[in-house]
Amino acid sequence: MAAAKVTIEALDPSNSSKNTFKLENTEKRDTLVAIEKRYQAKWAEDGVFKVDAPSTADYPLNSISAADLRAKYPKFFGTMAYPYMNGTLHAGHSFTMSKIEFSTGVARMQGKRALFPQGYHCTGMPIKACADKLVREVQLFGTNFEGCPEESIVGGADGKNDAPIDGDPPAPTQAQTREDVTKFSAKKSKAVAKSVRMKYQFQIMLALGIPIEEIHRFAEPQYWLSFFPPLCKRDLNNFGARIDWRRSFVTTDANPYYDAFVRWQMNRLRELEKIKYGLRETIYSPKDGQPCLDHDRSEGEGVTPQKYTGLKLKILDLAPEAAKSLADIIPKEGSLYLVAATLRPETMYGQTCCFVGPKLTYGVYRVREHDFFIITERAARNMAHQGIPGVFPTFGAFPKVADVPGRALIGSLIHAPLSLHKDGVRILPMESVLAGKGTGVVTSVPSDSPDDYATVMDLAKKAEYYGIKKEWAELDIIPIIKTPTYGDLAAPSLVKQLKINSPKDTKLLADAKALAYKEGYYQGVMLVGEFAGKKVSEAKDQVHKMLERNGDAFEYWEPENSVVSRSGDDCVVAKMLQWYLTYGGDDKEWRDQTVDWVNTGLKTYASETENGFLKVLDWLNKWACARSFGLGSKLPFDPNFLVESLSDSTVYMAYYTVAHLLHKDIYGKQPGQLGIKPEQMTDEVWDYIFARRQFEDEKLKSTGIEKTALEAMRREFEYWYPLDVNISGKDLINNHLTFFLYIHIALFPPEYWPRGVRANGHLLLNGEKMSKSTGNFLTLDDTIKKYGADASRIALADAGDTVEDANFEESVANSNILRLYTLKEWCEDVLKDNNRLRTGPADSFWDRLFLNELNGLTQEAVRHYEGTMYKLALKASLYDFTSARDFYREATTAAGVGMHHQLVTRYIELQALVLAPIAPHWAEHIWLEVLKKPSTIQNELFPKVEPASVELTAAREYVRSTSSNITSAEAAQQKKKDKGKTVSFDPRKPKKLTIFAAAKFPSWQEKYIDLVRQAFDATHLHVNEKELNPKVAKMGEMKKAMPFVQGLKKRLIGGEDPTAVFDRKLPFDELETLSQMAAGLMKTTGCQVVDIIAVDEGGKTGKRVLSGSAEGEVVESLPQPAEGAVPGNPTFHFENIDA
Repeated sequence: MAAAKVTIEALDPSNSSKNTFKLENTEKRDTLVAIEKRYQAKWAEDGVFKVDAPSTADYPLNSISAADLRAKYPKFFGTMAYPYMNGTLHAGHSFTMSKIEFSTGVARMQGKRALFPQGYHCTGMPIKACADKLVREVQLFGTNFEGCPEESIVGGADGKNDAPIDGDPPAPTQAQTREDVTKFSAKKSKAVAKSVRMKYQFQIMLALGIPIEEIHRFAEPQYWLSFFPPLCKRDLNNFGARIDWRRSFVTTDANPYYDAFVRWQMNRLRELEKIKYGLRETIYSPKDGQPCLDHDRSEGEGVTPQKYTGLKLKILDLAPEAAKSLADIIPKEGSLYLVAATLRPETMYGQTCCFVGPKLTYGVYRVREHDFFIITERAARNMAHQGIPGVFPTFGAFPKVADVPGRALIGSLIHAPLSLHKDGVRILPMESVLAGKGTGVVTSVPSDSPDDYATVMDLAKKAEYYGIKKEWAELDIIPIIKTPTYGDLAAPSLVKQLKINSPKDTKLLADAKALAYKEGYYQGVMLVGEFAGKKVSEAKDQVHKMLERNGDAFEYWEPENSVVSRSGDDCVVAKMLQWYLTYGGDDKEWRDQTVDWVNTGLKTYASETENGFLKVLDWLNKWACARSFGLGSKLPFDPNFLVESLSDSTVYMAYYTVAHLLHKDIYGKQPGQLGIKPEQMTDEVWDYIFARRQFEDEKLKSTGIEKTALEAMRREFEYWYPLDVNISGKDLINNHLTFFLYIHIALFPPEYWPRGVRANGHLLLNGEKMSKSTGNFLTLDDTIKKYGADASRIALADAGDTVEDANFEESVANSNILRLYTLKEWCEDVLKDNNRLRTGPADSFWDRLFLNELNGLTQEAVRHYEGTMYKLALKASLYDFTSARDFYREATTAAGVGMHHQLVTRYIELQALVLAPIAPHWAEHIWLEVLKKPSTIQNELFPKVEPASVELTAAREYVRSTSSNITSAEAAQQKKKDKGKTVSFDPRKPKKLTIFAAAKFPSWQEKYIDLVRQAFDATHLHVNEKELNPKVAKMGEMKKAMPFVQGLKKRLIGGEDPTAVFDRKLPFDELETLSQMAAGLMKTTGCQVVDIIAVDEGGKTGKRVLSGSAEGEVVESLPQPAEGAVPGNPTFHFENIDA
């Protein structure tokens, strides 16, 4: 147990979240959590989230069309990409899930039947790879890994003891995404203080929180399928998710009903010729002996094969050092080639030399009896799996006969096919050549490659330093392509234009390369060779084919970036006979249909998502849909293979519609309410359910399924489909989400094609990337235990709604524990003590302002909910709602009238309803326990309210801004006085506040009103600023005029009556509003007197409207601030008075 003990000590449970927020007092949280648990249990007991289509008993199947039924009974059906069951849900899953969860809550409150089902994805390699690791480790170390020695996992400062068994790293689990969790520091002993390497799978399982005594059970893949789904369900229930759990299932043949569904899908796709069998290039793991598809990778998801022209550069005269080392290895009759990988075969006419990395070591490989290639081992490994004619005849074998350092090859003379330098070119050094890209051999075309031009110029300048002859780098640079922007020598032109001085100017060279390639490919014309006069875009493939025909080149493939399999293997590109889906150019009609649907029929919520789909549809090509290893359903027409994980997860949304009718448990062991057996679910039955065919009565009988049962299943599908929205992380646009569109379009009639896809960004935690190794990581379970469900939900809603990365701030979750608790207490207390509340007519100025603001905020919250902008909906439904309540409470207290019982009750009711989608537990408590409503808020609709009054809204904003300006001015005077500066009055002594309100607008504004009137489009509530602004500027009063013009625009666009705006009438009575404010201002400023003066034009005289005395008195010689008053923007003046 030594190694296990050391690992457990290193894996202090608090480490993964050690840098997250720490809660000091949990009493209020615990109170809220108790409420949450009570209602979660009640919702489950009452089956609140179980939802069905209208029955065929009420509406026989063919008595009403599916579209009419959906119109009669509106529905919402949304899903998230089902999570993979090799770990528990983390905060990133939670963020995606929250979007569909909030959408479901909103749909319910819109009066729709809202379905949110949840399945469990188990297909693919990860579980099997992890299980196989554990089998090996149990064999080596025992059931509880007691035989694993401590020294095998503890590495000292010298880095020894870091190699895993058999050289294989542990298969990653979900805990190992985008971070290195293989290193931990323990603190408990001298030995443990050394670096603890996570070499073994049992250690990874310990990191997931699995007890050491239970880990051996995970050596059986099926155990994963029984262990993690219940934890997923637990966490989602604790979150309060509105999920219909009857429709859940696990994938793979562990569920025979789902297995039949996948077989139907694959059979129909093959019949439609969307699945074919043939040679194709695929990312391949030699170690696993099968293709390595996206979900099989620990690194390189989304990476695809990249095609090169492999150019054979025959060595004519080998440099002395290399010749000596290879003299006894290469036979006299043998031919020795360097092989370069190029993406631009059309430029080979301009070769002047060839580059190798002087510090790299190359292999010499026998490709056939007398032919040898000098390339990197990585390139040889790729070539050996591609069946290239005349190259490595045995699949996977690449016999190496020698190594040769790159420096030893420098100076060798080679034949460069197509080069206009017919006597050969030399091999020269290039420090930036990489072993991990291409073959390690680079052809040099300085006429069109800025990198090559900069390098040969540098080599010629420093020939002695590089140990070469200067003339080797000074062969004539021959124009081969003419471009409209850079002439016929694009590379020298760009190097000069961008002021590139050396090969080390890598950023500038990268920019130059992009410009040269784009210009050359799309606008360039060939100047030399057989294809002179042709566009480069046309000549490129023709040059490649000609080189192949001449025996000078071949098609070579490699992954466009590094790909590492779940088993730790560096993957290659292999050409294999495979079953593949004909995505992309192989089936142009299918692709065009999908592109058209993205453009015209699919709601993507963000332009970035739509553009992402279109980009993927442009490059995505054949996709292998089968593998030989892992978990899954067998390919029905070739049972030696399994359906791969991204191909059995494209239309599972359709399965959700009938899952509850087929089986009672997620494994399909117990038949559902219709009593149908798995073997009865034939392809023809699935066709009928999914509206692809009709059945004659005789055919119906042959299925052995009752007609009523078949019709019930078809009703469920036809009602719930099409899917309204599928929500997932934006990274899945590259595969899952695009496949989801493709397969729906292939299998279903257009009426049932998906209507929406929402992609979200990744989730940061406290502004930083989530990482266990840095202690900044939370699972969904951690989050709920720490903050409770509703506070966590609020923080997720606050995190963001765009495709950009969002941010879960723990401070938001924490502060909302207090906010929800305090608001709950207030709601309970205020209605208990009715004597504190006013009764009678609720028609005071403050009553009318408050009710109007509640109506406006309710409408604003609902609008944002319907637009899926949950951060803004949260602001309106919680923060602004409570702010409105606070203002009403303070204003009525200051005015001495107090809050009205009717309005306080209405506020609590509206607050519960508009917050219910985000914080349903809190809302349910208020609804049932405080307001004493008879049934759950989960079945309530959004409240119907009167449209917000423009007049009262304007008055409310006026009150806010005027009060703020006055109190801020007083506070500023106090700060100046505290600093010893001269002030116009002493805020601490008795004082008087005089407010100046203009009776009329200044006459100079007339001309600007006319300009705005001309530029205003009343139909679209739009002001033509391009027309307006130059006219305003021409008047020469920008400083004075623009604020006034902007104010007019704001009022017009805000919906005020244009006649009132242009007649310069405020939508409210300013003097009456100031009079209502006076009592509150006396309290907040501490003034003994508040005077309000209606100022005449010019600001010199006015009339007292409200005063401690002499109301109606004409006042002359007003102070300077009075001149600045305009209607809607009063000025004010403080002065000290005698007590």
